[in-house]
Amino acid sequence: MSNVVDRFIKYVKQDTKANPDSGSCPSSSIQMDFAKQLVNELKEIGLTDASVDENGYVMATLESNTDKDVETIGFISHMDTAPDMSGKNVNPKIVENYNGKDIILSEDGTVVLSPNDSPEILNYVGKTLITTDGTTLLGADDKAGIAEILTAMEYLINNPEIKHGKIRVGFTPDEEIGRGADKFDVEKFGAKYAYTLDGGEIGELEYENFNAAGANITINGKNVHPGYAKNKMKNAVLISMELNEMLPKEEIPSKTDGYEGFYHLNDLNGNVEEVKMEYIIRDFDMNSFENRKKVMKDVVSKINVKYGENTAVLDMNDQYYNMKEKVEPVKYIVDIVEEAMNETGITPMIKPIRGGTDGARLSFEGLPTPNIFTGGHNFHGKYEYIPTFAMEKAVDLIVKIVQKYESKN
Repeated sequence: MSNVVDRFIKYVKQDTKANPDSGSCPSSSIQMDFAKQLVNELKEIGLTDASVDENGYVMATLESNTDKDVETIGFISHMDTAPDMSGKNVNPKIVENYNGKDIILSEDGTVVLSPNDSPEILNYVGKTLITTDGTTLLGADDKAGIAEILTAMEYLINNPEIKHGKIRVGFTPDEEIGRGADKFDVEKFGAKYAYTLDGGEIGELEYENFNAAGANITINGKNVHPGYAKNKMKNAVLISMELNEMLPKEEIPSKTDGYEGFYHLNDLNGNVEEVKMEYIIRDFDMNSFENRKKVMKDVVSKINVKYGENTAVLDMNDQYYNMKEKVEPVKYIVDIVEEAMNETGITPMIKPIRGGTDGARLSFEGLPTPNIFTGGHNFHGKYEYIPTFAMEKAVDLIVKIVQKYESKN
């Protein structure tokens, strides 16, 4: 199944960066180009109903080859790469038989992937790694998932003695900017359960994720010549700093882990006259999540009491919820994956996602969708890498999962 590596390298060389400033779907035309390419490949390997809709959503079918009545399941990954860093001219580097030392990524030697910063890389001594060249992200999030799904489908087609039910495949745009499930047609997809391949290191299996909200705050100031500003100027920059200081200082991403939630100031721009602040709010527990939103409202209210009405204007909206609520009633779909991992020599690591996936929203739209590893590390940046054996194991796992659904009927 080593052709998963060839597929992956081919895919990452195609730029599919999402554009958060675009209102279209997909947010960038290059995603649609990739979608059409994937449709052709799905047809070539023998899947039916392969198509892409006007919004860039790719779907295809691997028909059942068993007489048993097997639940239709799906496998989903996203086509876009994060806007955090360039996904253009990706030049993946192959590091064979990794020796446990620093890996020089860039030609000038200034970008180094080191065990000092990424100690988990020592788990892959002796393995083959795929890294960046230090100038772009790699795109394992989530082109590794696409390569793994396609390779598994091809393997099943080429090995018809492996019995399975109907399998649906889906590739989505714009997951990295929070829109991956916006126009996903669950009814058309037609699966009872699905799995996203959008996780990190080998063994990850996740069915809990953050409850999420976005909070955009506009600080309205008043600019006056600084020489004559006493009792007149209202400095929006200083007020924004004051507002941020009113939030719990220890409840930020760099100081939290596990099931701990946070407030994250993701962007701040402006001047004396006006400042725009963008926060994300995250928590696993719904009561705590609601309390965090209340804290944000209270902080804004206090600013307005102190500096005048409409000094701070809050626009806050929920983004997605913890899929655990929808997956736990059908927990056996997680248990099947855990069993499949054990049977393919993978140590399961069941833990909460400190983020979200398309599966979180799809679960609330009637398609319970846990998340499975792709094998990658250090997503969204120039230190991203993936061990090739992890991708090959992901292919093995998909094949084993579909076998287990067939055999339990």
